[in-house]
Amino acid sequence: MTGFLIIDKPEGITSFVAVAKVRRICGEKKAGHCGTLDPMATGVLPIMLGGATRFLDFLPDGRKRYIAEMRLGVTTDTLDITGTVTGECEVNVTASEVLAAAENFKGDIMQVPPMYSAIKKDGVRMYDLARRGVEVEREARPATIYELIVTHKEDNDYIVEVECSKGTYVRTLIDDIGKMLGCGAVMLSLRRTKSSGFEIQNSVTFEELEKAVLEGTVDSLIHSVDEVMDAYPKAFVSAGQAQRFQNGGSLNLERIKDCKADGLYRVYSPDEIFLGLGTADTQLGALKMTRLYIRR
Repeated sequence: MTGFLIIDKPEGITSFVAVAKVRRICGEKKAGHCGTLDPMATGVLPIMLGGATRFLDFLPDGRKRYIAEMRLGVTTDTLDITGTVTGECEVNVTASEVLAAAENFKGDIMQVPPMYSAIKKDGVRMYDLARRGVEVEREARPATIYELIVTHKEDNDYIVEVECSKGTYVRTLIDDIGKMLGCGAVMLSLRRTKSSGFEIQNSVTFEELEKAVLEGTVDSLIHSVDEVMDAYPKAFVSAGQAQRFQNGGSLNLERIKDCKADGLYRVYSPDEIFLGLGTADTQLGALKMTRLYIRR
């Protein structure tokens, strides 16, 4: 079984546990996820099955979309409601002031990753250090907020809709908004609605997956590797070139009419079988095998 399965992760389990459940349900030993979701978070969790795991680094769409709830006047050590409260403050800001503050975070920004994150420091996960009461200095990292919509819900609670670059921390964004307002803020909930080009409507629950396996229709839920890589143009090669490509050899660009510019290409045999990804180098006049697709 090779391809991408999009799970609607429920609240209360880690992404690692979600992958383990998929392995058990599908009977697939090799699997991994694209983009970690915290246990409290729900929504789109793309899971790679079989040979699809080899293509993680080439997923073309790094944008993610979330819907979160924000509460003003409260801060915690984890920056979300699951943590220990570190401060409470009276809220004296209007909804229009909250919206105006959020405007400052659109575009390219710098974020300091939270201590409760999967980032490693000297080989140790930050959240492991945080659980031991250890706090270390973290360097700010660039992030891009493509879209940010904040809507007043009730009292001190707001709905935050954000489309952002890979590596953006929504709870840090909410914490930073709270700091700018001077009253603090905490994330109440988080749902990812888009990741790696997959929308929430592409996802299935574990119950739906189990039903599909029992009914023998699970293949209809699997997105093929070449479908997921459709941002890259196609390049068709001859039978001889296909054999050479699969053996790791470079191909002469002059003999491939589809390769006119540098960059990644989806490489296909004459009978339209996906072979993998190749990188065209017009200066060298070669198409180099970058990642081979292995069927299982």
